[in-house]
Amino acid sequence: MAFYPQIFFPGKGEGGLRGEKNRKRGSGSPRAGTRSTFIKKFSRYALQHNLMVIAYWIARLYFLTIRIESENEETVREHLRNGGKVLAAIWHQRIISVIGYAVRFGLYRPAVMISGSRDGDLIADMFSHLKFRPVRGSSSHNGRKALAAMVDDLKIHPFAVHVLDGPKGPPGVIKPGLIVLARHSGVPVTPVYIAVNRAWVLKSWDRMVVPKPFSRVMIRWDQPISIPADDGAREFEDTRLAIERRMLENQRRDDGRFGWNNLI
Repeated sequence: MAFYPQIFFPGKGEGGLRGEKNRKRGSGSPRAGTRSTFIKKFSRYALQHNLMVIAYWIARLYFLTIRIESENEETVREHLRNGGKVLAAIWHQRIISVIGYAVRFGLYRPAVMISGSRDGDLIADMFSHLKFRPVRGSSSHNGRKALAAMVDDLKIHPFAVHVLDGPKGPPGVIKPGLIVLARHSGVPVTPVYIAVNRAWVLKSWDRMVVPKPFSRVMIRWDQPISIPADDGAREFEDTRLAIERRMLENQRRDDGRFGWNNLI
């Protein structure tokens, strides 16, 4: 497997020395232990009793109340039909908003990286029902292995989705894994913007956006962005920042059409 630059792996803001100390401090607290035990027990129970199948159908019914529109979708479909490949990039904040739309691409069974944690088991099961192929791991857990698996997957399959700032943020910051994935797979990055006219904004780390019933969701596909295969560390970071600025500007512009300000 090709070399992956150290910039992808834990550093400031992504679980470096300070983050490691915080994890050790937090993991030893009674509250953290209780939460971890609950998640493990609930995940095991939910998977054993197929609760995610029920959750999937509830979600499908829920999203039937929501009107979904798209821009440039046919261009993407034509590209796939002609043997092209797509690496779709979305913000973590908009995952729920895109669930009702994702099934349209079930034919291609897109790969998606999902945390290897216990709660990730539930998410992986849900995404499997949405016709995705979960690749387990994240930037904070088995990141190198998961990225390598995603690169290999894109050699065989035509479609992958990358969540830019997951699983724990910082929100609105593209982690370098996107650039690594695009560089070593040779597949351009296609930004996807999801805007909602009416939604709840949760008090989560990313301020997750949840469309309200009978709301309108607009999905807009941007033009693909090619990533140089052999640029140096400075060019790598310049590319990452350029895509981050472009995606934030476009997402905020689309949000503004529905009257939202500073959602991300």
